[in-house]
Amino acid sequence: MRSMILGAALVLLPALALSAGTTKPRRHHATGPISSAKEAKAIAERETGGKAVSARRIPLNGASGGWEVDLRMPGEERGWRCILDSDTHMVHSKARIDQPGAKGKADGPVRMVKGSR
Repeated sequence: MRSMILGAALVLLPALALSAGTTKPRRHHATGPISSAKEAKAIAERETGGKAVSARRIPLNGASGGWEVDLRMPGEERGWRCILDSDTHMVHSKARIDQPGAKGKADGPVRMVKGSR
């Protein structure tokens, strides 16, 4: 009888160890579409690691539409433009762009040329 109890315990131990290792905390899933520019910027920043400069609503393949977010990438030559799906809260696409908010090469200081108005 003792050997049966010991055998049953040995059979159950690996199952208990496996079930204890697979429990993960559940993530809270956002419900409903992205409702604000602040929320859209936070999602894009988390995805790219950049700093969001602007966000605007755009029509996208669903009833809720989407968001277009421009991001500056400190220490990099180019930034990102992310398109977010409002329903899934995920990045639909992203493309490299010139750094948003940065002065272009032609945007130097204003010079006054004599003889001009």
